[in-house]
Amino acid sequence: MVRIKIVLLLFGLAMAQAVRSDLEVQLDIKLDAQDYQRLNRLKHLSEEFFDYYKNITVRDVVPEGRLPTTSDLQCYADFAQLTAGLASGSLWAYRMIDSWGTKPAGILKGHLKDLGHYDECVAIEQEALTSTIVGKYCLSTLPIQQLLGGGGGGGVGMMMNVQTAVCFPASCSATNMDTLLRRVYQQLLGLELNANQNLVREQSCKTAEREEFDGVTIFTIVLLSVFAGAVALSTLYDYFICADQTKLPTILKVFSARANSRALFRVTTKPNPNVIECLHGIRCMSLIWVCFGHDYIIGITSPNINLYDVYEWAKTPFVNVINEGVFAVDTFFFISGLLVAMVPLRAMEKANGKLNIPLMYLHRYLRLTPIVAVSILVYLKLLPRMADGPLYGNWNFDSYDNCNDNWYWTLLYIQNYAADKECLAHTWYLAIDTQLYIIAPILLLLVYKFGKKGAAVVLLFMLGLAAYLFSIMVINDYSLLNGGGGDGGTDLSHYTHTRASGWLVGFLFGYFLHSTRGKVFKLNRPSVWIGWILSLALLCTCIFAMEPYGTGKSKTIPILNEAFYVSLSRIAWPLGLSWVVFACMQGYGGLANSFLTSPLWQPLSKLSFCVYMGHLFIQNLNGGRTRVNTYFSDYDIMLRFWQDFGFSVIFAYILYILIEAPCGGLESMLFPNRRPAPKAKVQPVQVVPEARTSPVDLEKQPEGIAPVGENSEATAPPLESKAELPTNNEVYPQKEAEAVDLEKQPEVIALPLDSEAELPTNNEKDIEASS
Repeated sequence: MVRIKIVLLLFGLAMAQAVRSDLEVQLDIKLDAQDYQRLNRLKHLSEEFFDYYKNITVRDVVPEGRLPTTSDLQCYADFAQLTAGLASGSLWAYRMIDSWGTKPAGILKGHLKDLGHYDECVAIEQEALTSTIVGKYCLSTLPIQQLLGGGGGGGVGMMMNVQTAVCFPASCSATNMDTLLRRVYQQLLGLELNANQNLVREQSCKTAEREEFDGVTIFTIVLLSVFAGAVALSTLYDYFICADQTKLPTILKVFSARANSRALFRVTTKPNPNVIECLHGIRCMSLIWVCFGHDYIIGITSPNINLYDVYEWAKTPFVNVINEGVFAVDTFFFISGLLVAMVPLRAMEKANGKLNIPLMYLHRYLRLTPIVAVSILVYLKLLPRMADGPLYGNWNFDSYDNCNDNWYWTLLYIQNYAADKECLAHTWYLAIDTQLYIIAPILLLLVYKFGKKGAAVVLLFMLGLAAYLFSIMVINDYSLLNGGGGDGGTDLSHYTHTRASGWLVGFLFGYFLHSTRGKVFKLNRPSVWIGWILSLALLCTCIFAMEPYGTGKSKTIPILNEAFYVSLSRIAWPLGLSWVVFACMQGYGGLANSFLTSPLWQPLSKLSFCVYMGHLFIQNLNGGRTRVNTYFSDYDIMLRFWQDFGFSVIFAYILYILIEAPCGGLESMLFPNRRPAPKAKVQPVQVVPEARTSPVDLEKQPEGIAPVGENSEATAPPLESKAELPTNNEVYPQKEAEAVDLEKQPEVIALPLDSEAELPTNNEKDIEASS
């Protein structure tokens, strides 16, 4: 997702910049009055085209130097029927002309694509003498660049790709259309067109014909139907037959939409010392950032009527918020590492250092894979059939061929190393997070057995990875501002060894919280202010440090400076978040704590994994079915975002009810030893009143760390789980912050599922954005 995000976003900005710059310099010289008059003849392209071919011959549809084939003859026959229909005034023939596009109005403003009328073209179906004529919609390149003197080369010739819609009989191939259009363009514009330039590509063509269901599609429909039937029957039994919810059979409770919805939407306002409440808000805000960044990619690459305005937008400071959406993904890594450290260490203490590693791995795989597998099936077999449009299937994150070839690597969570092109662009995050999860037992044993010395080893490991990233960027001249790689196209954003810093900082911070549990930190007002100022400085520097540089900006950053920024910002961002979490836990969060710990975040937090997996489906669905031109502005992107995000949440709820919650429940039934043990008695401790006072009174407290008294609250928080069923306790990525009472952990544990969610959208990033 990162690679796609960077390539698409930077390509859009580069195109706007290059075309605008070339036009400003060359337009007065290259486009005179006569050229503009010839250009205007393309406004009536369809009429000019069919008037030119009133008396079409076989040689007109066959490229020079090639003998006619059977398909060429069929194209000629159907085209002759079309011209005859026009002569006789047949409505179906006029519909084919009527669906054509024209020269886009406002080319000099960036209106480079006229989509014509897609549905009118593909709906044509006319019985002829020897065959049935079906409409075929394609996008044809207009040779504007050669008229402006580009000659098909660089500058305007390469960047000013103007397209318009054409409609032909389906029997005509792209080669036939290219041959016919080339001769008309030469007649209208008086230019000899570049023979190497394809005016029509088969990939841009569509008809109303749909492929029949194959075995995998049928399997997908049957699988989802079985789960839906089980959910429906269990819900009906729960709602109409079972009067006492406590007596509902476990297997029915696992599938009951009523029970799972109750667990999903249940919010808690009672303080829990074993829950880091602010993680709900942090996770949800990062998820929104990812989705928002991906909508900007969709918006920039849409058929806008003002594409050149993107160049002006790229000069604003706000563009950094979108470009640096990568840090939303680093936030998920931070939360994941934090919880992987805290929960197991607390349970390992109770179990004398025991860690069931095989069960840990199996548990995680069973938790993640059902949603990932269903997402692959839906994306590959159902999504292409759910809508249609002139751009559908060729949209930003559509990579159906990649899924056909590499889906199995995604289910093994090694696609970032094993495949050049990934199925589901945003699952690179899952691969990295899972690979870090695999090495987590080693790190846990280090800090458990050796304490601070083990933590120092983890710190050195993190610094070593940062130094490696810095070195390969400098030595190989890899610039993330220019697409995520160097001359070899290496993508630095998808590899675990270049993205582990945020996770490791979270792990070390989790170890710190574990080792200082039961203690209250008393800070005066200046110390709190310094903490917040440093935290905000780190966070803002990570986002806005590249403001003078990049596409559309006035300065070029040396690779040495960029390498320092990339390697250090991936450490600085989680460090800034560490203070936010620490301050909220210790009562120094103020308004930030009130906002991040709001109960309103809890349901979305539990749905966050499904939202993350499904949001690109919704964005591609809505973007690909576009039939008219759009307008680019921040306000229009905001409108697009709210409709996409709203449907993403609805889709996530369906996935949760049908797949995630039932599969989680079944997994808990298969491994009952993972169910919470009876709560152990805890030594009561004394509450320190100053521990949670407002920042206004903090200056009255003595500095330093005070041990907790006899009635004090334990402040070290573990993974949270608000779900009623054990099946819902570790929803991913919500699992990272969901409330799991540490006192209820079994004697021998498997690591909890940790977080994630992508921007992907992300620039150094895959909203990947941060997909």
